[in-house]
Amino acid sequence: MSIEYKRFQRAVITPAESAASRKVDELAHRLRDALHLESMAIDAAHIHGAKSLAIQQIASSILKDRLGFDEEVLLTREDGIVSRPRPDFFYRLGPQTGVIAEVERGGTVNNNHDLKDIWKAHIAPDAQHLFLIVPNSNWKQDGGARERPYVRVCHRMGAFFGDSRREIDVLTCHVFGYGRLE
Repeated sequence: MSIEYKRFQRAVITPAESAASRKVDELAHRLRDALHLESMAIDAAHIHGAKSLAIQQIASSILKDRLGFDEEVLLTREDGIVSRPRPDFFYRLGPQTGVIAEVERGGTVNNNHDLKDIWKAHIAPDAQHLFLIVPNSNWKQDGGARERPYVRVCHRMGAFFGDSRREIDVLTCHVFGYGRLE
């Protein structure tokens, strides 16, 4: 029933970037509140063997219907980059400015989906912020926790922030953990 939350930000940002980040923070708090309101439905859907679509539909209802995100938007191609990012959800803050939201489940850490998501935000010229919605725990058939993606994702995302030597072209990353902890 807990919605965990961790925020990361580049070490040095401009006043304009700071103003945009405050808008994104407000959006993040609204998302966390909405996820909390749906936490019982999320817990019921996030069980061993369930389809990822169940979580995606709950998140879609929140992100699209309540917060104004668009789904599966093809973002602008960056010069020299072959692929065009197509995130699960995108929220346009203004010209060339936006938030990517990605909803993950089973392959969050094992298949490096979290790293692919931060890469999308890094190469997209019209996205500077990332919302990652990941499980607190993934479950084995016997009901025990198989892994704890939220903690690992926070650790991995933290590596890209706080030290200018290793920072990337993403201003903020907000990680939301859904589902039971134990």
